[in-house]
Amino acid sequence: MTRERLRYWFDNTMSKGTPALIGWLAVVSLILILVVTTMAWPFAESGADGHSWWGVAWMSLLRTLDPGTMGGDDGNPVFVLMMLVVTIGGLFVVSALVGVLSAGLDSKLEDLRKGRSRVVEQGHTIILGWSEEIFAIVTELIKAKESERRSVVAVLADMDKVEMEEQLRARLGDTGRARVVCRSGDPAEHSALRLVSPDAAASILVLPTDDAELIRIMLALSSRTWSGVQPPVVAAVSDSDNLAAARLAGGPHAEVIDSQDIAARLVVQSCRQSGLSAVYSDLLDFDGDEIYMRAEPVLVGRMYGEALFAYESATLIGLRTNDGQVVVNPPSDTVIRQGDLLILIAPDDSMIRLAGAAPVVVPEAIRGPRTARRQASRTLILGTNSRRHRILRELAPYLPPGSEIHLAGAPADAVSLPAGVLVSAEECDTTSGSVLKALDVPSYDHTIVLSDEAYDARKADARTLMTLLHLRDMRTGGTIVSEMNDERNRHLAEVARADDFVVGGKLVSLLLTQLAENRHLAQVFDQLFSHQGSEIYLKPAEDYIQVGVPATFATVLEAARRRGETAIGYRRAADSGQAPGYGVALNPDKSLSLRFEPGDRVIVLSED
Repeated sequence: MTRERLRYWFDNTMSKGTPALIGWLAVVSLILILVVTTMAWPFAESGADGHSWWGVAWMSLLRTLDPGTMGGDDGNPVFVLMMLVVTIGGLFVVSALVGVLSAGLDSKLEDLRKGRSRVVEQGHTIILGWSEEIFAIVTELIKAKESERRSVVAVLADMDKVEMEEQLRARLGDTGRARVVCRSGDPAEHSALRLVSPDAAASILVLPTDDAELIRIMLALSSRTWSGVQPPVVAAVSDSDNLAAARLAGGPHAEVIDSQDIAARLVVQSCRQSGLSAVYSDLLDFDGDEIYMRAEPVLVGRMYGEALFAYESATLIGLRTNDGQVVVNPPSDTVIRQGDLLILIAPDDSMIRLAGAAPVVVPEAIRGPRTARRQASRTLILGTNSRRHRILRELAPYLPPGSEIHLAGAPADAVSLPAGVLVSAEECDTTSGSVLKALDVPSYDHTIVLSDEAYDARKADARTLMTLLHLRDMRTGGTIVSEMNDERNRHLAEVARADDFVVGGKLVSLLLTQLAENRHLAQVFDQLFSHQGSEIYLKPAEDYIQVGVPATFATVLEAARRRGETAIGYRRAADSGQAPGYGVALNPDKSLSLRFEPGDRVIVLSED
């Protein structure tokens, strides 16, 4: 073996890490003991313990491991000298061994700190990537799993493991029986994906910082070889132009939503009816009521209108037919067929039980239907961002001829609006009180305050708060709806007494969490968010029930059924400014006795 090849072989062995270093130290120690023993044995005193060769070897070993052992050596000077040599050699060997072990332990601790061990779990939820929305999502996942004895949320992101854990601990606090496990790595790399055991997961949520990274992660998931059935993958794009590409990358197991489009729809619907964001928050989070799907063989063959009264602590809102189609608020005479799933609002799936008896309906409290007229309206949009043109597009179906839209803050967007709708634009500073007074804000029926994307989230919310305070000072008569970036700033904004706040990021996060639990709910929410078909309305209670007359919620349900609508709750005007529900009560018991006051609203699913 040449010198160069010998060195190459030695380098390869040394590169194997701490075990190889320990092995070489053991070899050096063995050679040292053999050489010293061979040289010292002839000079060992007769009758001493070291008389035999093995005895001298044992003495050499002890002095190699413990230098203090030679303190009592005496006899032949050559023998004592050899024991000194092996002791000094032992000092170097032991010192090197301590250093190697220390370095190896530090390296292992660093690997553990980086989170490179595999998560050995079953039925856990995986979050890939990191964004501000992760805190709301993890919080809701923990609530969703409260009934489980042991639940795990695994987070994989290209960040330091300790940093992720510290941020989650600071924002979430105690997670109870649920465990949140963090791992460091690129979610788009197959080797990193293996760290969170995706084959054994119940669902996967993707939270990258941009759409390009999202598509990259979706491609990594779809190209992966799965040991069993691939769990559902849920994600949200921030640009509608990337929606088709993301869905193609994700494949049939992925559910991808358009976050910007959903936020725009919520702003439009909320500006036309105050309190709607509170209704959606209640449906999307896991604190109150959620939407479930279940089969009910007992109701097969009965009509939808009859089934509305079949549950005491759950509210029927639609059907998922056996061919996979979702219909929200179907006609009252729709027959429930074998294989259909009922779509229900309930506090928990364990509380969905058929009522023992039909609820009491008070016919004399029901008011007859009124003919609704669409009146022209004036809408003011303050500020601009990437969602403004979507908001205009979503507003279009609700605007009858003669309506007006005034854009304050930037030039008009090129959006097709119904004939007869006037659109004007004016560049101005929407945080200036004098500018807002010049706009004559009280003359508008609806005012929308957009979050300015030219600033970071914190600064944008601060500017929004300033605008809202100016509007409050003007005592505007129309509805005011504002976008907020951070849910925590909503509590600060309540002093401005706006009619509603839409925290788009949080609502989208809640929606992703719901879809992670049941991806088929995407069809339900898509219908609820759309102007086509039935959506959620908050209508005057006096249109359904005599004001001041006692009645049960089953009576409200019957009054809505006669109009082709489905009642799902109500909103008290007196409590509309009180957190956390803001007067909204969803899925009340059918036998609950109610007495509505002027200004109260009934929450219904309706086509107009």
